Amino acid sequence: MSPLASERAREGDSDEDLLRKIADGERAAMQTLFARHQVRVFRFVFQMVRDEALAEDITSDTFLDIWRQADRFQFRSRVTTWILGIARFKALAARRKRREDSAEEEEIASVADSADTPELSAQKASKAGQLTACIGRLSEVHREIVDLVYYQELSIKEIAALLGIPDNTVKTRMFHARKRLSELMAEAGIDRGWP
Repeated sequence: MSPLASERAREGDSDEDLLRKIADGERAAMQTLFARHQVRVFRFVFQMVRDEALAEDITSDTFLDIWRQADRFQFRSRVTTWILGIARFKALAARRKRREDSAEEEEIASVADSADTPELSAQKASKAGQLTACIGRLSEVHREIVDLVYYQELSIKEIAALLGIPDNTVKTRMFHARKRLSELMAEAGIDRGWP
């Protein structure tokens, strides 16, 4: 099989097939899995850490762990759920470490600046920017649920497994996140429809 035909065959492989090949040490399968999920993992991590460079580092570390631990995956969930679980653990650890390392800086940074930054002003210029700003004002727990449901498109069961909480807790958090988001949108003068 030519290298091009082999590459096309890997692109058609399921995530599970790719993970089996990675467990057998196939680098090309790892490259395919990385290409398929790297952007999704980066966006997920960035929502948690709000730092582009840190999100890139965590994304790289996540895929390095996948390379090292592919043989441990037990196929009880989707591969994407497992990948996001690794990324989430790393992002939470990074946030904890950042808090410990910069306790004083966080106290200084927590003093609210009432003036909008140029970036925030530009975001407010569009409805999508305003919606993003409203999502950013949600509590960390609610932001995470909104991200997992709407941006990562995980099911209630997958989110429950990823977060280690009951299905009903996921549903409750989603209910309260939607309610709070509606309130924030109303405060910002955003109607629910799109022009």
